[in-house]
Amino acid sequence: MIYELHYDNTNTYVIPGEKGLLMFDTGWAGTFMKMCKALGEQGMKLQDVKYLLVSHFHPDHMGLAGELAKQGVTVVVMENQSDYVHSSDHIFERDKRFDYVPVDDEKKRLVTFEDSRDFLRELGIEGSIIPTPGHSDDSISLVLDSGDVFVGDLYPLYELEAHEEPEVQESWKRILAMKPKRIFYGHAKTAVLESIEAVQAGSTPKNAELYATVKKIMHLIDKGASIDKIASKLKLDKNFVSDVCRMYLTHRNVGVQGILDRIEIKEK
Repeated sequence: MIYELHYDNTNTYVIPGEKGLLMFDTGWAGTFMKMCKALGEQGMKLQDVKYLLVSHFHPDHMGLAGELAKQGVTVVVMENQSDYVHSSDHIFERDKRFDYVPVDDEKKRLVTFEDSRDFLRELGIEGSIIPTPGHSDDSISLVLDSGDVFVGDLYPLYELEAHEEPEVQESWKRILAMKPKRIFYGHAKTAVLESIEAVQAGSTPKNAELYATVKKIMHLIDKGASIDKIASKLKLDKNFVSDVCRMYLTHRNVGVQGILDRIEIKEK
């Protein structure tokens, strides 16, 4: 059973083990109470979370790491992440609204990829952790023997043709060689891999009008229009336009369907 916590713009996942819970990714700083509430709604307690594994140390994936560490959760740092643990500190320090707590280096655990299976087995979880650079140099993925794979911000498989970067291609090749059954993304809907071809092709938009609207927003962004101007011109909710803009500008080569998948998590 995989638990999905939707309390922020980033998907947080909880994987139960026989000896405790493993959390994968967190939201931004300032969402701690929302995260605790989301845990409770799934019948879990913060005290049961033993480890936090972060897909990469960007602010929207590690924002609560320091706060969780203060509560007794051990932050797992993979061998390719050591130099990046504090890479987002300066972002939060510029804006005091986030109430950010940096990761205490005394409360982290360094794990090598070679030892990752033994580490997970300590919790009663069968799987491994692998390096999957492409979105960032410190990106990792959690691959369970059950076929469930957690990839953070690795570009969605159905967008793969738009990303020619060798690292992205190699990371997906490494994952697909392990025959995954489900892909859990950081900002998109979970993909069930009935066939690789179907996932790479993407899905037909369920709402053609919404699809067309997002396409118009993207076009206006490319022309340099502001969020206020776009919302006024298209008679749209400003928050919706802001969400689309953020996803479009922060996820290189993302398509309309990719944006829809990413912002849909807020409706769950």
